[in-house]
Amino acid sequence: MPRNIYDEDHEAFRSSAREFVERTLAPRAEEMIRDHVIARDIWEEAGKQGFFGLCIPEEYGGAGIDDYRFNAIFAEEISKFTAAVASCFGIHSDVTAPYIVSLGTEEQKQKYLPRVATGELILAIGMTEPSGGSDLANLKSTAVKADDGSGDWILNGSKTFITNGHQCDVAVVAARTDPSKGAKGISLFLVEAGTEGFTKGNKLDKVGQVESDTSELFFDNVRLPADALLGPQDLGFIAMMKHLPQERIGNAIANIANAKQILAETIQYSKDRKAFGQPIGSFQHNTFKIAEMVTKIEVSEAYIDDCVAAHAEGKLSAVDAAKAKWWAAQIQCEVLDECVQLHGGYGYMNEYRVARAWRDARVHKIWAGSNEIMKMIIGRDLGL
Repeated sequence: MPRNIYDEDHEAFRSSAREFVERTLAPRAEEMIRDHVIARDIWEEAGKQGFFGLCIPEEYGGAGIDDYRFNAIFAEEISKFTAAVASCFGIHSDVTAPYIVSLGTEEQKQKYLPRVATGELILAIGMTEPSGGSDLANLKSTAVKADDGSGDWILNGSKTFITNGHQCDVAVVAARTDPSKGAKGISLFLVEAGTEGFTKGNKLDKVGQVESDTSELFFDNVRLPADALLGPQDLGFIAMMKHLPQERIGNAIANIANAKQILAETIQYSKDRKAFGQPIGSFQHNTFKIAEMVTKIEVSEAYIDDCVAAHAEGKLSAVDAAKAKWWAAQIQCEVLDECVQLHGGYGYMNEYRVARAWRDARVHKIWAGSNEIMKMIIGRDLGL
């Protein structure tokens, strides 16, 4: 089926993104896996190409493009290469930067956004905590006003599973500022690396997505100036709920694009690999499996394209984003598991892309709100 949401300008942008993958990312794939990090010069090259400034207004060094379809294309092309780089880039430019764009003061925007756009300044977002997981309303980190009348804040607590955490130059951190208000007493802060009391844990030893830099963040009596507050005091949870649909549709886009690419490679493998004198794809069982997977991917892609079009018009609901997120993660994991099976023993070898993709995908049913949380959101909308 044709994909009708993209025009010639979008496809020209896709060609640029694809060229960036082939020229900059692909030759350094093994280096990123070995070092468990995306090197700074890669970030800066992506920034130089304009990929990080899509949502950033022109006066702050960005492209000022108010069309989410460009974001979707970049997510697709990076995800075809690797889910790990897509998640790091996505957290930086597609998840965290919009908080500064929409909530930041003029001074905050001028200070941070130009370097976000160029890739010189790497962003992370600190929501998840060791004790809370997806339960953002019950986070334990606190920020209280200093008792010296300066207006400064004192931040304490910790965050975990933070993508870009070890490399980040600035983190948007959620903390409780009024314990009596529950979810309505949470605020957001801009915390710069190097601030006294702000330390980063070691890179976490993950099952997959080893290229991505993931770590814990610790805040021990971190003194923040009054102007480190991002957005209105006590309205941070509302801001997170407003921005999470974009993170979730971004996940869905990346998941299906990744699975679609690996499936295409698996189909070719099934034509080339022979067993018992014939291509393995010609066995009826395998033919049926491949037919099922192609259908699952294309049907999922059609729904996600509708979500992308809706989001580009500012009409995507949190419920529809939740549907897209959990479904795409589920289908990705199902398809990649079958792709591994079709590769046989080779599918379990790390030197094969299918093995790395299968390993990398499992976390997608957990992060950005677990699939179970997504179903709760949908269920509540149904009055259940």
